[in-house]
Order: sequence, then C-alpha cells, then structure tokens
Amino acid sequence: MLRYSIEGGSLPVVICYPQAGQTICSESGSMSWMSPNMVMQTNSGGGFKKMMGRLFSGDSLFMNEYTAQGCDGMIAFASSFPGSIIPFELSAGNGIIVQKGGFLAMEKGLELSVYFQKKLGKGIFGGEGFIMQKITGNGVAFVEIDGYCKEYELRPGESIVLDTGYLAAMSETCTMDIQSVKGVKNVLFGGEGFFNTVVTGPGKVYIQSMPVINTAQALSPYLQTNSSSDGGISINLGGNS
Repeated sequence: MLRYSIEGGSLPVVICYPQAGQTICSESGSMSWMSPNMVMQTNSGGGFKKMMGRLFSGDSLFMNEYTAQGCDGMIAFASSFPGSIIPFELSAGNGIIVQKGGFLAMEKGLELSVYFQKKLGKGIFGGEGFIMQKITGNGVAFVEIDGYCKEYELRPGESIVLDTGYLAAMSETCTMDIQSVKGVKNVLFGGEGFFNTVVTGPGKVYIQSMPVINTAQALSPYLQTNSSSDGGISINLGGNS
C-alpha cells in the first residue's frame, strides 16, 4: 500500500512515499518536488488512442512515471487551484468517474481513460461536460476538487440534484442525467440556469463547493482588457472604469 500524506489545507499538496521499485504516475508537469532517487520516465500511457482520450478529457498527451530506485523515495503533487485533494482507494468494480481535468496522480497499475456521456444532452446541458475521466483498477488515485468536498452515499434509486459544475466525482456504479428547471419565472429570474444535474445511486457522489468556472465568472467584472498597444490586462478593484 502506498504511503502518503495530504497537507496544506485549502492549498493542498499530496506527498507520496513510494517504496523502492514502486512507481507513481501523473500527467506531464504535475510533479512539484521529489527526492533525488525518483527517476522519471515519460511515455504515451497506453498508445495513441489513450493519448487522445487524455487530451480530450483535459489532461496532457503524455504520462510521467516516477520510480523510487535503490531505497524509499518521496514525491509531491500540488493542487492547481484552491480546494481539496481526495484519495481514492480503488479495486475491481470500484472505479471512479471524475470531472474533466480532475486527475492528479495514481499508483502504476491503475488505468486512466476517457469517459463519454452516453447521451449528448447530458454533457451539453448538464454542465459537467460531455467528456469526463474514469479511473479503474487496484491502487490509490488522487483527484483535485475545487473548494471543499462534500461526500454523500446514495442508496439504489436514491438521487441528488446538483447545480451546474458542482459534480466533482462519482462512483462508476452511479448514473448521471439532467432535468430542466420547471417554471418560466424560475428559469428567467431564479439565476440557476435551465438545467440541473441529477446523480442516482447506488454509490458515492463527491460535490465541490467552488467550481473554478463559477470563480472565474465572479472575478470577471474586476478584470478589464487593456486597450493599449501592449495588450495587457488591468484589474479594476473598484468595479468602475
């Protein structure tokens, strides 16, 4: 079993301590720091098809493998956005489906693949994206989540309704669908959009409190494009030009 610790509070980093010969996999550019005996090997991670799948699901074309040589090692992977790093201890039939770009790192032997929504409308209108990521196999995987993570265990047939972008991950046994917001006034003035995401059990659902898209929208009124020749960006703290 891989030994690791997650530190840093809302700016988290997972520090892994692989035994000699043990390998940790991540997308390109994810490593933050490591001990000198960690040896990196870059590869396609399963061929051209899987490379394209990772690209469409928000990750890099190539995978990096870090192996501890000679003695136990240490390697750290930091989150790219304020939030949480969630460890998933996976086994056969106990895979996880995560938001696009949510994969951070995993033990070698696990498989990262692209997960397509079976119905196009679920991906377009549900707000979680037509393409997600799926991690299966035996071992530990680490997933980035935006903000705080709330976990629910859904019984068979039990559902939970989420606003756009709040679904971070779910068990592979869960299903996802969309439902329209009822009532013209609710749609026009409720501020919740036209559709919600519905996740149905059995399995676990992981909800994030601060989707990065919502944060970007909240900050956009304070960011102005500078019309000068340098093409820079100015920040308007007062909200007025």
